[in-house]
Amino acid sequence: MSSFPKNIGISVLTGFLGSGKTTILTSLIKQKQMANAAIIINEFGEVGLDHDLIETTDENVIELQNGCICCTIQDDLKTTLLNLLKKMEKGEISPFNHVIIETTGLADPVPIIHTLMTSLDLQRIYSIDGVITVVDSINAEATYNSHEEAVKQTAFADRIILSKTDIADKGTVNSLTKRIKAINPKVTIIKSDKSSLPVSKLLGLNDYDPQNKNWDVIKWLEIEKNKSSNHLHDHNHKHDVNRHGDDIKTFAMVTSQPVSMTSVNFFLELLMSQMGENILRIKGILNIKGQSCPAVIHGVQHIFHPLEWLEKWPSDNKQSRLVFITKNVKKDKIDDLFKIIGKNELH
Repeated sequence: MSSFPKNIGISVLTGFLGSGKTTILTSLIKQKQMANAAIIINEFGEVGLDHDLIETTDENVIELQNGCICCTIQDDLKTTLLNLLKKMEKGEISPFNHVIIETTGLADPVPIIHTLMTSLDLQRIYSIDGVITVVDSINAEATYNSHEEAVKQTAFADRIILSKTDIADKGTVNSLTKRIKAINPKVTIIKSDKSSLPVSKLLGLNDYDPQNKNWDVIKWLEIEKNKSSNHLHDHNHKHDVNRHGDDIKTFAMVTSQPVSMTSVNFFLELLMSQMGENILRIKGILNIKGQSCPAVIHGVQHIFHPLEWLEKWPSDNKQSRLVFITKNVKKDKIDDLFKIIGKNELH
């Protein structure tokens, strides 16, 4: 595999049933920036009707059928990605420099991310660029109320494409935008009437790959916007707002003292054993005792990527900062776990 390019970015395109993913994908692959992209379409069921709606003759379009990509055919996803590389090497398909995985409308994006994070074979070539979620401006409020998958798709999104804004009521769009920001405060929302969709705003997100030269830790953690976040053991939770009944919360925790690797591992073990599936995502930068450079940590539910070490601190601020996205878990519960580790180290 040495001849393969490195860091082929993978965009996960998700969104609930009827949100307009296929329309969005059709728009994307018509644009010149996506001329060398491989497209993996996952359609649940025996017959992939969505495939017939995609207006392209690109031989790199591959359809995974007979199962949902998020649960039953993760091995097929890995196999498909590796087979794409083999076909490119043999000249059976044209070279590609990006991959878009379109999930089914009912897909939880987490297992897909797990597959991409845990396979060493995939990590040698591929990196997760980010999660793009399509949200239906007309029906999303009702969908959020009825389907947890839709809320999760929004919580994990690096970009939200708000579809059907050309036919949706303006008041409804404004209300929905507020709800999306409540679920995922840091997400960028792009309104689309399907005639205009800037590809440049959907690529190069680099949300999972500290080794990518364009990776920006400050932007990744939105550190400047988190200055108002509480420090460890500060129990003023005015920023821990109600998420409109969606039970998704996003918050940051900060400590000025360097932390030991032992304490970090102990904290993560406690977190996973007690809260497990409800810790949707953790990302952060850590000042580890005895180390001159910071470590980057990121995990999705119970899967943690090995620590990545940056060459230098991105700024003069050498605080350890962790950003959490949780489901039915309040900040004070996680704060209590920090206390167990020891007040002398984390305060």
